[in-house]
Amino acid sequence: MPNHQSANAEVNLSSIAVMRGNRLVLQNFSMVAKPGNIIWLRGANGAGKSTLLRVIAGLLPVLAGTVRVDGTISLVDDVALLDGTRSLDHALAFWTKLDAANADDREAALKAFDLLSLIDVPIRYLSSGQKKRAALAIAIASPAPIWLLDEPYNALDSLNMLKLDEAILRHSAKSGIVIVAAHQSPSIAVTENISLDGAGLVRAA
Repeated sequence: MPNHQSANAEVNLSSIAVMRGNRLVLQNFSMVAKPGNIIWLRGANGAGKSTLLRVIAGLLPVLAGTVRVDGTISLVDDVALLDGTRSLDHALAFWTKLDAANADDREAALKAFDLLSLIDVPIRYLSSGQKKRAALAIAIASPAPIWLLDEPYNALDSLNMLKLDEAILRHSAKSGIVIVAAHQSPSIAVTENISLDGAGLVRAA
Protein backbone atom coordinates (compact mmCIF):
# COMPACT_ATOMS: atom_id res chain seq x y z
CA MET A 1 0.00 0.00 0.00
CA PRO A 2 1.38 3.44 -0.85
CA ASN A 3 2.01 5.57 2.20
CA HIS A 4 0.45 9.01 2.69
CA GLN A 5 3.74 10.77 2.04
CA SER A 6 4.25 9.04 -1.34
CA ALA A 7 0.67 9.64 -2.42
CA ASN A 8 1.12 13.40 -1.92
CA ALA A 9 4.63 13.78 -3.33
CA GLU A 10 5.24 16.01 -6.34
CA VAL A 11 8.04 17.81 -8.17
CA ASN A 12 7.03 20.85 -10.21
CA LEU A 13 9.52 22.94 -12.16
CA SER A 14 8.13 25.91 -14.08
CA SER A 15 10.19 27.82 -16.66
CA ILE A 16 13.42 27.57 -14.67
CA ALA A 17 16.80 28.95 -15.70
CA VAL A 18 20.03 27.90 -13.97
CA MET A 19 23.54 29.36 -14.11
CA ARG A 20 26.66 27.33 -13.29
CA GLY A 21 29.71 29.56 -13.12
CA ASN A 22 29.22 32.01 -15.97
CA ARG A 23 27.28 29.58 -18.16
CA LEU A 24 23.52 29.31 -18.60
CA VAL A 25 22.97 25.56 -18.22
CA LEU A 26 19.17 25.40 -18.29
CA GLN A 27 16.70 27.90 -19.68
CA ASN A 28 12.88 27.95 -19.73
CA PHE A 29 12.75 24.32 -18.55
CA SER A 30 9.54 22.89 -17.11
CA MET A 31 8.76 19.44 -15.73
CA VAL A 32 6.18 17.83 -13.46
CA ALA A 33 6.63 14.51 -11.65
CA LYS A 34 3.71 12.98 -9.76
CA PRO A 35 3.32 9.84 -7.62
CA GLY A 36 4.25 6.73 -9.58
CA ASN A 37 6.18 8.67 -12.24
CA ILE A 38 9.60 7.63 -13.55
CA ILE A 39 11.33 10.55 -15.30
CA TRP A 40 14.44 9.78 -17.36
CA LEU A 41 16.86 12.66 -18.06
CA ARG A 42 19.35 12.11 -20.87
CA GLY A 43 22.13 14.25 -22.27
CA ALA A 44 25.84 14.61 -22.84
CA ASN A 45 28.24 15.79 -20.16
CA GLY A 46 27.46 19.41 -19.35
CA ALA A 47 23.88 19.21 -20.62
CA GLY A 48 22.53 19.91 -17.15
CA LYS A 49 21.43 16.52 -15.85
CA SER A 50 23.26 16.69 -12.52
CA THR A 51 22.50 20.39 -12.22
CA LEU A 52 18.78 19.69 -12.56
CA LEU A 53 18.85 17.03 -9.84
CA ARG A 54 20.68 19.41 -7.49
CA VAL A 55 18.11 22.11 -8.16
CA ILE A 56 15.32 19.70 -7.24
CA ALA A 57 17.23 18.67 -4.12
CA GLY A 58 17.52 22.33 -3.06
CA LEU A 59 21.31 22.38 -3.43
CA LEU A 60 21.39 24.93 -6.25
CA PRO A 61 19.33 28.11 -6.75
CA VAL A 62 17.48 29.00 -9.94
CA LEU A 63 18.05 32.22 -11.86
CA ALA A 64 14.42 32.35 -12.95
CA GLY A 65 11.24 30.31 -12.69
CA THR A 66 9.82 28.35 -9.77
CA VAL A 67 10.67 25.07 -8.09
CA ARG A 68 8.13 23.30 -5.89
CA VAL A 69 8.93 19.99 -4.21
CA ASP A 70 6.43 18.24 -1.96
CA GLY A 71 7.93 15.26 -0.16
CA THR A 72 11.32 14.22 1.19
CA ILE A 73 14.20 13.35 -1.13
CA SER A 74 16.87 10.68 -1.34
CA LEU A 75 19.73 11.74 -3.64
CA VAL A 76 22.34 9.36 -5.05
CA ASP A 77 25.20 11.00 -6.93
CA ASP A 78 28.95 10.73 -7.38
CA VAL A 79 29.72 12.75 -4.26
CA ALA A 80 31.12 10.29 -1.72
CA LEU A 81 28.92 10.29 1.37
CA LEU A 82 30.29 7.10 2.86
CA ASP A 83 33.07 7.32 5.46
CA GLY A 84 35.90 5.15 4.14
CA THR A 85 37.05 4.20 7.64
CA ARG A 86 33.69 2.73 8.64
CA SER A 87 32.46 -0.75 7.83
CA LEU A 88 29.74 -0.92 5.20
CA ASP A 89 27.15 -1.81 7.85
CA HIS A 90 28.09 1.13 10.12
CA ALA A 91 28.23 3.59 7.22
CA LEU A 92 24.81 2.61 5.96
CA ALA A 93 23.38 2.59 9.48
CA PHE A 94 24.51 6.20 9.92
CA TRP A 95 22.83 7.48 6.76
CA THR A 96 19.69 5.39 6.96
CA LYS A 97 19.20 6.53 10.56
CA LEU A 98 19.22 10.14 9.31
CA ASP A 99 16.52 9.14 6.82
CA ALA A 100 14.50 7.43 9.58
CA ALA A 101 14.88 4.02 7.95
CA ASN A 102 14.71 1.01 10.28
CA ALA A 103 17.03 -2.00 10.52
CA ASP A 104 14.70 -4.19 8.46
CA ASP A 105 14.68 -1.63 5.63
CA ARG A 106 18.48 -1.46 5.71
CA GLU A 107 18.87 -5.24 5.63
CA ALA A 108 16.42 -5.54 2.74
CA ALA A 109 18.37 -2.91 0.79
CA LEU A 110 21.68 -4.68 1.43
CA LYS A 111 20.12 -7.94 0.30
CA ALA A 112 18.67 -6.31 -2.82
CA PHE A 113 22.18 -5.44 -4.02
CA ASP A 114 23.91 -8.56 -2.70
CA LEU A 115 25.90 -6.66 -0.06
CA LEU A 116 25.21 -8.71 3.06
CA SER A 117 28.51 -10.59 2.76
CA LEU A 118 30.39 -7.26 2.79
CA ILE A 119 28.85 -5.61 5.85
CA ASP A 120 32.05 -5.87 7.93
CA VAL A 121 34.36 -4.59 5.17
CA PRO A 122 35.61 -0.97 5.49
CA ILE A 123 34.26 1.27 2.73
CA ARG A 124 37.76 2.13 1.46
CA TYR A 125 38.31 -1.53 0.45
CA LEU A 126 35.20 -1.77 -1.70
CA SER A 127 35.34 -1.63 -5.48
CA SER A 128 33.70 1.19 -7.44
CA GLY A 129 30.77 -1.04 -8.24
CA GLN A 130 30.35 -2.09 -4.61
CA LYS A 131 30.43 1.55 -3.47
CA LYS A 132 27.78 2.44 -6.05
CA ARG A 133 25.59 -0.43 -4.86
CA ALA A 134 26.05 0.77 -1.26
CA ALA A 135 24.98 4.30 -2.21
CA LEU A 136 21.92 2.90 -3.99
CA ALA A 137 21.11 0.80 -0.92
CA ILE A 138 20.86 4.03 1.10
CA ALA A 139 18.20 5.31 -1.32
CA ILE A 140 16.28 2.04 -1.31
CA ALA A 141 16.26 1.87 2.49
CA SER A 142 15.05 5.46 2.79
CA PRO A 143 11.32 6.13 3.28
CA ALA A 144 11.68 9.25 1.10
CA PRO A 145 9.07 9.21 -1.69
CA ILE A 146 11.31 11.06 -4.16
CA TRP A 147 14.44 9.36 -5.50
CA LEU A 148 16.99 11.43 -7.45
CA LEU A 149 19.50 9.09 -9.09
CA ASP A 150 22.50 10.65 -10.86
CA GLU A 151 24.17 8.19 -13.29
CA PRO A 152 23.09 5.26 -11.08
CA TYR A 153 24.09 2.61 -13.63
CA ASN A 154 27.76 3.66 -13.73
CA ALA A 155 30.09 0.94 -12.40
CA LEU A 156 27.27 -1.62 -12.18
CA ASP A 157 27.43 -4.97 -13.94
CA SER A 158 24.45 -6.25 -15.95
CA LEU A 159 22.98 -8.18 -13.01
CA ASN A 160 23.00 -5.17 -10.70
CA MET A 161 21.62 -2.94 -13.47
CA LEU A 162 18.67 -5.32 -13.58
CA LYS A 163 18.32 -5.16 -9.80
CA LEU A 164 18.30 -1.38 -9.95
CA ASP A 165 15.61 -1.48 -12.64
CA GLU A 166 13.52 -3.72 -10.38
CA ALA A 167 14.01 -1.39 -7.39
CA ILE A 168 12.92 1.62 -9.45
CA LEU A 169 9.80 -0.16 -10.68
CA ARG A 170 8.91 -1.28 -7.14
CA HIS A 171 9.25 2.28 -5.84
CA SER A 172 7.09 3.60 -8.66
CA ALA A 173 4.46 0.92 -8.00
CA LYS A 174 4.25 2.17 -4.40
CA SER A 175 3.49 5.71 -5.66
CA GLY A 176 7.11 6.85 -5.34
CA ILE A 177 8.72 9.30 -7.75
CA VAL A 178 12.01 8.38 -9.46
CA ILE A 179 14.04 10.88 -11.50
CA VAL A 180 17.04 9.28 -13.21
CA ALA A 181 19.86 11.21 -14.89
CA ALA A 182 21.75 8.91 -17.24
CA HIS A 183 23.68 8.94 -20.50
CA GLN A 184 21.89 5.89 -21.84
CA SER A 185 18.33 5.48 -23.03
CA PRO A 186 15.79 4.01 -20.58
CA SER A 187 15.96 0.28 -19.97
CA ILE A 188 12.47 0.26 -18.44
CA ALA A 189 9.11 1.83 -19.22
CA VAL A 190 9.18 5.46 -18.10
CA THR A 191 6.66 8.26 -17.80
CA GLU A 192 8.84 10.78 -19.62
CA ASN A 193 12.13 10.49 -21.50
CA ILE A 194 13.62 13.98 -21.54
CA SER A 195 16.66 14.93 -23.60
CA LEU A 196 18.64 17.89 -22.23
CA ASP A 197 20.77 18.11 -25.38
CA GLY A 198 19.52 21.41 -26.73
CA ALA A 199 15.88 22.20 -26.06
CA GLY A 200 14.48 18.82 -27.04
CA LEU A 201 11.75 17.18 -24.98
CA VAL A 202 10.85 13.63 -25.88
CA ARG A 203 7.81 12.13 -24.21
CA ALA A 204 7.73 8.39 -23.71
CA ALA A 205 5.18 6.42 -25.71
